[in-house]
Amino acid sequence: MRGAERAGAGGLLQGHRPWHAGGPTGLIARICPGAAPAILTGPSFAADIARGLPTALTLACADAALGAGLQEELSAPTLRIYLSGDPLGAELGGALKNVIAIAAGVVIGAGLGESARAALVTRGFAEMSRLALELGARAETLAGLSGLGDLVLTCTSAQSRNFRFGQALGRGEGFDPGVTVEGVATAAAVARLAAQRGVDMPLAAMVTALCQHKITVAEAAEALLSRPLKKE
Repeated sequence: MRGAERAGAGGLLQGHRPWHAGGPTGLIARICPGAAPAILTGPSFAADIARGLPTALTLACADAALGAGLQEELSAPTLRIYLSGDPLGAELGGALKNVIAIAAGVVIGAGLGESARAALVTRGFAEMSRLALELGARAETLAGLSGLGDLVLTCTSAQSRNFRFGQALGRGEGFDPGVTVEGVATAAAVARLAAQRGVDMPLAAMVTALCQHKITVAEAAEALLSRPLKKE
């Protein structure tokens, strides 16, 4: 598995099973008990890697020896791979950043400006970290390539399907239904899970409401800007 927009909602809510049981590596472990799953993720577009452009990714594997071997085998002159022992955090970073990418696209599509996007990405990262830590991920994983790095890429590039979808939403335009937008399903799953866990995730809730056409962009912006002031 690789990162940009590959880790979607799958497993965020699988009945009442925890993330580690329903996430990608958890599914592999359940279906193929003898396998040793690993996840390759981070800020990357397939087109960039295919062209040999410099890219850095996270390889997360609970088996340190296996992870080190895969790191050696998969690295290339223009592909630098960093090893992590936190598959949970890597999976969550790859899924949650798609939700924030939709929100970032909405901001740009609605003409709210680059400053607003920077604020949204920063607060979005705080939301991602809150939920990931609640579920047992490591803070350093979210602050690395599979979290913050992937978030920056997906929130700033038109190559991102989730970002483009958000742009169309912000402009009040339709979007090609044949294009997969993982963040839509993930946002709804995240909003439910956050409510169950008591984790404050206003951006995920707003993205869900926007995708379901329950509120307008103007109403979402007003609701977020009128939230009580607090410490960062």
